[in-house]
Amino acid sequence: MKDSVKKENAEMLYKAVLSLKDEEECKAFFTDLCTETEISAMAQRFVVAKMVAEGKKYDEIEEQTGASPATISRVKRYMANYAHYGIFKRIDET
Repeated sequence: MKDSVKKENAEMLYKAVLSLKDEEECKAFFTDLCTETEISAMAQRFVVAKMVAEGKKYDEIEEQTGASPATISRVKRYMANYAHYGIFKRIDET
């Protein structure tokens, strides 16, 4: 698949997420799109990323989320290079 098509597909996904009106609609969207395992993995990575942004240590993240050290490491490495930590502050305020 060409990079331009991948980018276009990602843009459509982002716009679809932004169009969701409430939590119920959001749940329905993700249930239609993902398996329970995929939702669970995404939710776990979300919490890992949030804890990384809060400066939590590996052992605390592993204990609280059940994520493997490899997953924590991948999330932390990605966030060090690409993440926008401010989103977690905004989520905490809602």
